[in-house]
Amino acid sequence: MSSEAAAAAPRRSDATRAAILEAARERFAADGYERATIRAIAKDAGIDPSMVMRYYGNKEGLFIAASEIDLRLPELGAAPGRNVGAVLVSHFLDRWEDDEVLTAMLRVGVTNTAGAERMRQVFRSQLLPVAAGVCPVPEEVPRRAALAGSQILGMALARYVLRIPPAVDMTKDEVIAWLAPTIQRYLTAEKP
Repeated sequence: MSSEAAAAAPRRSDATRAAILEAARERFAADGYERATIRAIAKDAGIDPSMVMRYYGNKEGLFIAASEIDLRLPELGAAPGRNVGAVLVSHFLDRWEDDEVLTAMLRVGVTNTAGAERMRQVFRSQLLPVAAGVCPVPEEVPRRAALAGSQILGMALARYVLRIPPAVDMTKDEVIAWLAPTIQRYLTAEKP
């Protein structure tokens, strides 16, 4: 095999890591952090548990790698100021409905220290910069982002984790109509 062909072909270790991460995401989503085991994840991935430990060190390291989240937040500079709330709520609903990792993260985040820290990291690295781009008072960015996050996470908990019937039964447009004005106010309105 030429060096170009070898470079183009995926390495076995890459395929093994991908299988481990996929199995871990599914197992953490189904069982939660506490009940998920390295043995069960290895079995799901079709490998020996020692391989999981080799690549990720321990369960917490595996969880951190498996819960890598890119919220793919929209660039709000392009959204007119009065539509920021609607754009964000719509985006988050799409993300929650298309990505079970987010639901698993929410479950783990409320029950486990490592999960909670992972959620805080996502908040700091992804939501704070978006809020900073639209907030009229820079020193209020952390507080306003936390308020907006609480509304979005609260709806996600009610709709996707606890599956509270009225929250589940609302259409996407209804959720946006209810939540968007609140998110908009938190991020862009004058301080009360």
